[in-house]
Amino acid sequence: MDGLDELFPHYDRDGLELVRKAAGIAQAALAGDVRGDGSPFFEHPLGVARIVSDEIGLPAECVAAVFLHEASRFHPDVPLGGFSSDVLTMVDGLNKISSIKPKDTRLEAENYKKLIVQYSRDPRVTVIKIADRLEIMRNLSLFPKADRERKQLETLLLYIPLAHQLGLYNIKGELENIWFKFAEPEQYRLITNKLKAGETDRRRLSEEFIKPLELKLQDAGISYHMKVRTKSAYSIYKKMLVQKVPFEGVYDVFAIRLIIDCDCDLKAERDLCWQVYGYVTEEYEADEKRLRDWVSRPKANGYESLHITVRNRDGAYLEVQIRTRRMDDIAENGHAAHWSYKGIRHEQTLDNWLTSVRWALEHPGEAGSGDLPEPPGKEIFVFTPTGELKILPAGSTVLDFAFRIHSNVGSRCTGAKIGGKAVSIRETLHTGDVVEIMTGRNQKPSPDWLTWVVTSKARSRIKHELSEMEFRKASEGKGLLERRLKNWKLELPDELLAEYMKKKRYTSLNSFYAALGEEALDVNDVKEFILESRKERVQGQEEEVLRDKQWKGGDAGGDDILVLNARDVKGLDYKMARCCNPVLGDDVFGFVTRGKGITIHRMSCPNASRLMDRYPYRIQKVRWADTPTSTGFQCTLRITAEPEYSVISKIMEVTAGFKASVRSFNVNRDNRKSTYEITARILVPSNMELDKVISQVSLLKHVIKVKRI
Repeated sequence: MDGLDELFPHYDRDGLELVRKAAGIAQAALAGDVRGDGSPFFEHPLGVARIVSDEIGLPAECVAAVFLHEASRFHPDVPLGGFSSDVLTMVDGLNKISSIKPKDTRLEAENYKKLIVQYSRDPRVTVIKIADRLEIMRNLSLFPKADRERKQLETLLLYIPLAHQLGLYNIKGELENIWFKFAEPEQYRLITNKLKAGETDRRRLSEEFIKPLELKLQDAGISYHMKVRTKSAYSIYKKMLVQKVPFEGVYDVFAIRLIIDCDCDLKAERDLCWQVYGYVTEEYEADEKRLRDWVSRPKANGYESLHITVRNRDGAYLEVQIRTRRMDDIAENGHAAHWSYKGIRHEQTLDNWLTSVRWALEHPGEAGSGDLPEPPGKEIFVFTPTGELKILPAGSTVLDFAFRIHSNVGSRCTGAKIGGKAVSIRETLHTGDVVEIMTGRNQKPSPDWLTWVVTSKARSRIKHELSEMEFRKASEGKGLLERRLKNWKLELPDELLAEYMKKKRYTSLNSFYAALGEEALDVNDVKEFILESRKERVQGQEEEVLRDKQWKGGDAGGDDILVLNARDVKGLDYKMARCCNPVLGDDVFGFVTRGKGITIHRMSCPNASRLMDRYPYRIQKVRWADTPTSTGFQCTLRITAEPEYSVISKIMEVTAGFKASVRSFNVNRDNRKSTYEITARILVPSNMELDKVISQVSLLKHVIKVKRI
């Protein structure tokens, strides 16, 4: 390409050769492409290259990347061999940023700003992209109205904050003014015309302002330099809107900043600032209401400066800012930099990285390309097929993305397509992936899923789904067991159930019932356990039995009456059977054993009929003593109630109202029947008191049934 030496005169021979090679490739690839007004499209990368070179001062590698980016973006088959990895990395980043199509820039501005930086593996890519946007805005009139409005919004919300954060203030100001010019043309003309009209006056005011102060500052031995700033039309417009004032009401359209050169001693710095403040207010009339003392009391973000509005002898208002070199450096470059208190949101990792990029730009001779920092990598940016942006932690999988879209989508996820290629739910995602989730009606979460996700939302939802699935299976398993026990005419008391769960290593009722529900545990195994336990108990009783002829108290005239709780009756002890838990006043009988005395059963005991049929010679008539010595008897109630939380406290209150105390209380919810199944073990002095408890609990609202077991 001809004329490159004149366009890029400050590059050396190698740099010019690199630029010439890249520009030639771009010019050939874009030969048939035109812009909106019919001019060659090649003018766009050429304009961007000039901004990158002349206005920002980036090296030849960055200019080459500009040309190759535009060539390869529209023509992917363009050969890029022969260029360094640094150049190709920048080209790749620029191409990826160009593929971003914000679905809703206004709602996702911060996320898209992060994505631009995330794509910039070489930090200079972000700066080049800002230059690219500046060239577009300078030629915004070439675009159709719809495209023009979209680019204006993107510029306002994405590129202006980035330019300001990087310290590219001239570019930032120009972008703001171009946006203002197209978005609010009438206001733009009004403000710019007023600025032009007052330009001569402002120049004169700045010269006149410092003249009376020069001698005082010199005599005091204060070294300083002065900066003069005129607000941009856009900044003035924003202040007019916020303060609801006309142009003339914006006092800091024109500001003078006095920056004092001194050693970094906090007390000395503050004293010098106030000393200079004294000189200014001696010479000019100060508006004390507009004094802002951020020297004595710095802002929370660390900003330090004295601001005062003064009026000269002609009645013109000037804003004067007084600070030291250290304060100015912090305000411009540190954590209190201008962007951080102008309402621009930021994320600390991103801020630190962009600050280091800015430093590298301002010190081009002190940092090579290998020293440039890597962009923050704690997040990835992934798109839905419709262009919606989702931000996930680095290392996230297809499952994480599915749950990020919706919990139901995640629960039914069977895999995904990334770039048209099918992948599994375990596939790790990367920034820029366009992910289409595939679901299945019969798909359900499994415990393995917890090892495949990294987001807390996915993890908590999977745990919730697994818990719900276990609860549903537990309900099915419990119903199955109850039906089978009824058909088998067997019972599974709490003690026997606990023994079985311990044997099978089930830590909770839910896990036990769920195993039955999902057929991981055969219900017939429970039946065999019950029968085996019964057989062992019977065998033990047979071995301990006292034969009629051997038992010295066996013949009692055919009446065989045993008075319970009478001391040393016939030399035998007794105990209450655990299978039916007799209570004082129940109809009972005794079953004779060896060594352990007599076991007392209720006449309604599930085992009564079997014992009486098989061992009639061991059955003894018994009756309760008139004044029993036992203080209480344990029994178990099974209560079925509607799923209302208040019913639990009501049951406890009723029980406490009688001579009864609760020893244990267990609540299970039956989702299939939509009921609470409550098991309460209580201590009562007699069956009369027990009947009162049962009667009153039965009358409670929401209680469906009460049964003693």
